[in-house]
Amino acid sequence: MPTVTISHTVSLPDPVKIARFLKAPELGPRVLFFSGGTALRDLSRELVRYTHNSTHLITPFDSGGSSAKLRTTFKMLAVGDLRNRLMALADRSLHGNHEIYNLFAHRLPKDLGHDELMALLAAMIEGRDPLVADVPDPMRKIIRSHLKFFRKAMAATDFDLRGASIGNLILAGGFFNYNRQIDPVIYMFTMLVKARGTVRPIINKDLTLVAEMADGTLLAGQHLLTGKEGGPIAQPVKRVYLSENQQNLRPVAVNVRRKVKEQIRSAELICYPIGSFYSSLVANLLPMGVGDAISKAQCPKVFIPNPAGDPEQFGLGLGDSVRRLMEYLRASCTKPRPTQSLLNFVLLDRSKHYQTPLNLKQIEAMGISVIEADLRSLEKPPYFDEQAVIEHLLSLA
Repeated sequence: MPTVTISHTVSLPDPVKIARFLKAPELGPRVLFFSGGTALRDLSRELVRYTHNSTHLITPFDSGGSSAKLRTTFKMLAVGDLRNRLMALADRSLHGNHEIYNLFAHRLPKDLGHDELMALLAAMIEGRDPLVADVPDPMRKIIRSHLKFFRKAMAATDFDLRGASIGNLILAGGFFNYNRQIDPVIYMFTMLVKARGTVRPIINKDLTLVAEMADGTLLAGQHLLTGKEGGPIAQPVKRVYLSENQQNLRPVAVNVRRKVKEQIRSAELICYPIGSFYSSLVANLLPMGVGDAISKAQCPKVFIPNPAGDPEQFGLGLGDSVRRLMEYLRASCTKPRPTQSLLNFVLLDRSKHYQTPLNLKQIEAMGISVIEADLRSLEKPPYFDEQAVIEHLLSLA
């Protein structure tokens, strides 16, 4: 089948294109996001109105909260961000999805003893707990089965149930049931909640995100970089990389999976979105081969920088962020790739509420176009309006 490359001018936002997407989201564009964490949760909920064909590549390196306990005890990838994105994309009109969301978002109490928490878990497994009882079949049976697999796996450990996310325990139970494979679990829940998009971890391995700071100090674990559990960092990040674990901090090479490469190459739009710069965005670009797949995707590539306030970007102006993003994109390529094959546009809010220096001319000198638009939410500044971001972004598809 012959292929041709066509260049054309679009309006931002393009009202005709947006109206078409809203009318038939099942035929919407294949937009791919490199993300993690909760920054895209609200945007993902709005996105399903426009397209059911988005792909979300998620970082599996979360080392805080409930995910940290699971990873430490069972040597598994983090599942919390996968759970959050699946539920954000779920068909909210489907009977039972509201009850499933409530169950997945529920956390066990932090002030109960082990025996009391085990009794609560048993009630869920037996279907006596109201949160589980409210979920319709067949999802209820699957949830009970996965929780049973989790209880069996934790029997020989000292896993602490205090504050545990039930959604994480359910996904972990499925992970154990499927011989420590996460893809079948994600697929099952995607089908059951009718998720309007595809969610995958960028890799399926239990690795640690390490940040080397300007003074040479190493921070082992995503939670130390985000500042959510130890306060914000007080010096710039020199580089981030992956290691085997928090004890062995030597860099480890890992390749992106073939199926993930195929999804990247087939995208009609690639977005490097808002979110924690290093732990959500750059962490997704660390596996070798990601940049190669991006360069082969014949589609626009767009960076949406964070408004000022991301603690991970200490000492990093807007122009520096673009240059740093390009460094990691190039590092994940097996051979040199032109800038235009990796990044085409930087989409900015017109207010320019970003960390300085902006260096917009230097960005354009790299061959990257800067697009300024009204993206800021009037109700919750400096955060963005999800609808405005989506409509400008998808107009480029």
